[in-house]
Amino acid sequence: MHATFYLLLATSLARFLLRHPGGARVPWIIALSAVLAVLYAVPPLTGALRRQRPAARPSGPAPDTRPTPCHLAWLALVVGVWLVLVVLAPSFGWCAVPLFYTGLRTLPPRAALALVAVLTACVIASQLRLAGRYDPDLILGPPAVSAIATAVFTYMRRQAVRQRELIDDLIRTRRELAATERREGTLAERQRLSMEIHDTLAQGLSSQQMLLQAADRVWDTDPAKARTHVRTAESITELGLTEARRFVHDLAPADLADGGGLAEALRGLAERESGAGLTVRFHAEGGPAPLPDRVSSALLRIAQGALANVREHADATAAALTLTLLDDQVVLDVADNGRGFTPPPVTGTGTGAAAGTGVRGHGLPAIRARAHQLGGTLTIESAPGEGAVLSVSIPLEAQ
Repeated sequence: MHATFYLLLATSLARFLLRHPGGARVPWIIALSAVLAVLYAVPPLTGALRRQRPAARPSGPAPDTRPTPCHLAWLALVVGVWLVLVVLAPSFGWCAVPLFYTGLRTLPPRAALALVAVLTACVIASQLRLAGRYDPDLILGPPAVSAIATAVFTYMRRQAVRQRELIDDLIRTRRELAATERREGTLAERQRLSMEIHDTLAQGLSSQQMLLQAADRVWDTDPAKARTHVRTAESITELGLTEARRFVHDLAPADLADGGGLAEALRGLAERESGAGLTVRFHAEGGPAPLPDRVSSALLRIAQGALANVREHADATAAALTLTLLDDQVVLDVADNGRGFTPPPVTGTGTGAAAGTGVRGHGLPAIRARAHQLGGTLTIESAPGEGAVLSVSIPLEAQ
């Protein structure tokens, strides 16, 4: 549009000089043409005609897009110099077409339309004066051109506004999505921390409490047995401290750190959990195929949590850990001969506590959540007075 304005200005000046060579108005026309060219070039050199909309404003009030007094003064000077030129030389009338867009871009809609109407009237008058006769084309042509120019600019401006709104919506949606992902990540990390604490530190503290209580009961009658309980509690404390340090550094469970694999870790867990009225046996089936680290860690935590539930709630005298390695999945079974319970209903991913089941804590929901995170399933078979069997199946193809 700027190039069109300067082309029309140069063409009008050349036409005037060709038709009026050596006329008294020639110096004034040349001077005013130069002034108009310089004035029109000021906004492209100094910035936009209006206060620019920020790149992205997904929230908050819309930016101020009203013209400043400097912009209004500049537009008045451009239109005023052009009007003087048209009065002196009607051939400059068609330079108003680029000024249509300038007014539409600078002024509010109603004021811009009024300016376009005034400029159109001036163009008609200048063309009739230049022709020296009445011509319907000269009367109908300028309004048609101004109408087309106004329609094109209005459509383009609406499209630009719609595009800005879409971009703002996209940016706002992206920020909301990022915030949602952060919240979900925070909740997932809290869940992971709660499960890790429940299956490691809480379990160790529970074992220490039971051993120390047992030692306190036989302290006077059987000091040797009391000391045995205290030494066992001390070893559990040492293991819990190691777990806590590895937990802080987000490492694998301490039982898996020696490279013995999940089977050896479960065998060691069974040996530690045996005693004080509970005997835990371990049995492995299938080949010694290596398992992914996260699968081994999850199954070891599940076994720890399940045995903690057996010890605290089941009143069992015997429990069994069975690890079955198949071609496409690994299965961990934890069975006990305790008093049993009514299995809680499955809700969602099992991360919430089951109400009304009589099971304290969130051991079973945590176990179900661990299995769900690996694409596995948790199955519970139990009834009051008949013991319980907990079975976790993890597919290996998706790991």
